[in-house]
Amino acid sequence: MGGYSQFCPVAKAAEVLCQRWTPLIVRELLLGSCRFGEIQRGVPVMSPTLLSQRLRELIRAGVVTRTAGGGYELTGAGRELFGIILAMGEWGQRWARSDYRGEELDAGLLLWDMRRYLRPGGLGTARQVIEFDFPAQPAKRRHYWLVSDPSGVDVCLVDPGFQVDVVIRADLQALTKIWMGDSTYAAELADGRIEFLGPPRLIRRIPDWLGQHPALAQVKSARPAAAIVG
Repeated sequence: MGGYSQFCPVAKAAEVLCQRWTPLIVRELLLGSCRFGEIQRGVPVMSPTLLSQRLRELIRAGVVTRTAGGGYELTGAGRELFGIILAMGEWGQRWARSDYRGEELDAGLLLWDMRRYLRPGGLGTARQVIEFDFPAQPAKRRHYWLVSDPSGVDVCLVDPGFQVDVVIRADLQALTKIWMGDSTYAAELADGRIEFLGPPRLIRRIPDWLGQHPALAQVKSARPAAAIVG
């Protein structure tokens, strides 16, 4: 993208930040992704070639640097973007809120986003495996697994081979709406759009553990309620 040929600081910032995908890459870095593969999981439809190009551009702009281990991290200039990215998210949630169309839904991306905020060991000190089953999704994107223990939480795209403790059978739109604050587990369970299968001692803890997006779920939409479809 060419420059705007203006001295205005807004124009200069836009030259760095307003390339397609760039704000989402910065979002991933701000949320703790540091390896190339981790960043890519947050922008799954972006090609690896374009991601490499955008990272190089951010390095040249002084926003990102390479680590000794071959990863990426934000510089001081990059970390200052936290408020801007958060404000973009809040503005988007208020004024450009998703209506959860099929092309906007991605189970892997949803679970990757949820994983960032899940408390390791939140279901107990033993390893817990939660299988997500999205029956309406294509076979290759129907099953995902969250593996949680006190050391961390990971999202698996293939069966990790451990005994499954809880199965969550869900409509993808319903789970996405819960995460973004437009519905609740109680409502979707009552409607049959989500089902928990497993021991009651774990099932009781699942809704609080999965929760909702800690920053954006509380942002109220400024759009008419009818604009957010069910």
